[in-house]
Amino acid sequence: MVLDSKTQAGDVAVDGPDRTRLVPPKGWIHFVAGGVGGMCGAIITAPLDLAKTRLQSDMYRTSARVAETSGIRASGGAAASVAIESTARAPTSTFAQVRTLAYHFVETGQLLRQISVEEGPRALFKGLGPTLVGVIPARSINFYTYGNGKRILAERINHGVETPLIHLAAAAIAGVVTATATNPIWVVKTRLQLEASRSKPGAGKSTVTSAPRPLNSLQLTLSIMRSEGITGMYKGLSASYLGVAEGTIQWVLYEYLKRLNGIDVSAQDRARNLASSRRTRDEPGPVGRWFGTVGAAGTAKLVASLITYPHEVLRTRLRQLPPPGQASKYTGLISTFQVVLREEGAAALYGGLSAHLLRVVPNAIVMFSIYELTLRLTSRQELVPAERATTSNSSEVVSPAA
Repeated sequence: MVLDSKTQAGDVAVDGPDRTRLVPPKGWIHFVAGGVGGMCGAIITAPLDLAKTRLQSDMYRTSARVAETSGIRASGGAAASVAIESTARAPTSTFAQVRTLAYHFVETGQLLRQISVEEGPRALFKGLGPTLVGVIPARSINFYTYGNGKRILAERINHGVETPLIHLAAAAIAGVVTATATNPIWVVKTRLQLEASRSKPGAGKSTVTSAPRPLNSLQLTLSIMRSEGITGMYKGLSASYLGVAEGTIQWVLYEYLKRLNGIDVSAQDRARNLASSRRTRDEPGPVGRWFGTVGAAGTAKLVASLITYPHEVLRTRLRQLPPPGQASKYTGLISTFQVVLREEGAAALYGGLSAHLLRVVPNAIVMFSIYELTLRLTSRQELVPAERATTSNSSEVVSPAA
């Protein structure tokens, strides 16, 4: 097959009276598909999201230490008390930090069981309301901006051809837009999920006489606006911008793995598929395509999370309220990093990692599977007469009618 010099990147010139045009989904389909995928993933993994937030916060760590100390001292007396204090004063070795990091996986299960017993099974879904309110628009905005952004960038600067650099730029733009638009929702969600931890005696040195906290999302939002102003709704935004790197790495790696697995063939190959009613040598069938999507989505999210996870902890610390009557020691991104590193060690920057990975990897698999399926189902073929096919634009894929 010889391409005419005037044929654009998205077109395939083929001899024949009529041609079949592969029409990509409308731009708003990316918005809907991303929102539905994000909603399903958030509901399935809500308990792990709660565990992750508790483990990231120093409120949970404080209450856990108080409970552990009380239990050991009750059973071991003064000797146990001395041992505990000696351990607290002992320098934290690298081996101890690694062991603590590994124990987080066990700690996740214990925390979920503790929440279920002490607060009830419904508490495992605490914060799901604001999570859905945040996830649905966040995923919709992100997928819409990325899906349409990479197409526009490719058409404007690279003759319609997508490259890793195009993917990187589109992902970065989508991340910044999404973080700015949805940060207030995540502030409310984080405060709501930490509410139970604050109300416990010993949690962050709070007492049972402290003022009651709002019990729902609306009351909490109004409370933040009254006491902290509009800036309170954007706490942690700097860490959220830092998290744009995670989404960028995820999208670029996902696109690369899709093409590596043969599930994202070029426009020309897909046009030839339509022409011959068969798959290309490198394109898998429906089952293989699904497994390829699962592998690409899960692997991309795993790698991106491991590289950029500390920003999640810093963001949670910036958003949490200080103990009653005390000023917050988490005042900025750099200073928060220094405080956590100095007081709790490097392992604290990966607090909640187990719950985070157990949540985000299956979440990404569900979300991207629904997204890709929706895009594939909404792409359609239509027959185009020869005189119209010659004027086809670069966003359409044309092949001879079967």
